[in-house]
Amino acid sequence: MLTERQELILKTIIQDFTKTHEPVGSKTVMNQLPIKVSSATIRNEMAVLEEHGLIEKTHSSSGRVPSTEGYRYYLDNLVQPLQLPEEMYNQIGYQFDQPFNQVDEIVKEAARILSDLTDYTAFAEGPEAKNVSITGFRIVPLAPRQVMAILVTSDGSVKNQLYTLPRHISGDEIEQAVRLINDQLVGKNLSEINKQTFEQLSSSQIVGKNAPEFLELLEAVIKDAASEQMYVDGQLNLLNNTENSDLKAIKSLYELINSSSLAGELIDLSDRPRPSHYPVHVRLGAELENDLLKDFSLVTAEYSVGHYGRGTIALLGPRNMPYSEMIGLMEYFRQELARKLLDYYGRFK
Repeated sequence: MLTERQELILKTIIQDFTKTHEPVGSKTVMNQLPIKVSSATIRNEMAVLEEHGLIEKTHSSSGRVPSTEGYRYYLDNLVQPLQLPEEMYNQIGYQFDQPFNQVDEIVKEAARILSDLTDYTAFAEGPEAKNVSITGFRIVPLAPRQVMAILVTSDGSVKNQLYTLPRHISGDEIEQAVRLINDQLVGKNLSEINKQTFEQLSSSQIVGKNAPEFLELLEAVIKDAASEQMYVDGQLNLLNNTENSDLKAIKSLYELINSSSLAGELIDLSDRPRPSHYPVHVRLGAELENDLLKDFSLVTAEYSVGHYGRGTIALLGPRNMPYSEMIGLMEYFRQELARKLLDYYGRFK
């Protein structure tokens, strides 16, 4: 552990570097410290911090910049979330104060708001489909042999899939299959429906000789409804928040962010240790297990919607982002998102 004075100096260096993006010298630290210390003493303390690997010297200046280890120490021991400016609270409330028809619309809007507020890349993952049940299943003909399967769930969500049916299936068979599927599955919780459910339906011939075709279609729609939806906004902000001029690397980074499966792995908190003092967690580039992200930081926060499940929001930005402000923002935003979702779910009680 560092001494109180060393922690003050480290905190000052990080805060100044965040504002100026320039290496920080001893005189700058001396002028900003809340205690009176000589420049020589500060230089000695900075040398100690450098020995610990918490700050490092750049080639172009005699000043120092925080290292990854320095940021980690700061985040684990020194950072304090700041209260947001009043206009930011008002902006969040205003943008959330609109009619939403589906959970996905709220989650998608959350990603857009976060990106607008920060100029970073924002992620929002919807809550798990716990305690959400099927309320209806329909197949709507669109063209010869082409249909749209529509699944409606108890939270007001509507999922659909386009499908081309084999030539040998008649309209009467479609109507019979839909009727029997509704009899078997309406009222069932999405989390209870699995491979075994479809195997039982198929083996019992509940939907007739064309069971495989109908069940394949139904399974695809239910899988989509039960999946946690991931939305990303502000992808182009990556260009403003990276020092990498390699176009190939930037393209790879853009593709990484836009891949829903990889983005989901990126912000997954299920197997990560969580800090006890804040519900918001920061992972630095070296901790993100992807070399494309080495110059970035990821700020994540979980939100809870009671028995409807939990979701995640995240911000991907530069390593020298203003962490106090971002942690304060994420702490408030996760509560507002949860409140908005609870209000929405309340309409279906």
